[in-house]
Amino acid sequence: MKELTKAEEQVMQNLWSIGKGYLKDIVEQFPEPRPAYTTISTVIRVLVKKGFIAHNTYGKVHEYYPLIEKEHYFNTHFNGLIKNFFNGSVAKFASFFANSNQMSLTQLEAIKKQIDKEIDELKKKDK
Repeated sequence: MKELTKAEEQVMQNLWSIGKGYLKDIVEQFPEPRPAYTTISTVIRVLVKKGFIAHNTYGKVHEYYPLIEKEHYFNTHFNGLIKNFFNGSVAKFASFFANSNQMSLTQLEAIKKQIDKEIDELKKKDK
């Protein structure tokens, strides 16, 4: 899967949040000061060419919708990040964040609780 530029990712985030919409709907999702319609229109055309967005045509107006789910895009690029920066080790990734001193005790406990839950689920599947 191709990687998105920052501008493309912002447009996709807006389109994912609304599900589908016209150019004006996508532009309205941006905070002030909003980019020009022509700028967003150009980014959308690129996203259509890349296969991230499709559209329905009603006369001269296009209603855009994502072809790629947000979770799918995130998972693909998250796995690439782990591969490139942590030699493919999820454990190294988790250790990096646990040791970064940017997480509170509450956040670490919440992550631990989620990990324990996943461990229990995997154990149930193995039985």
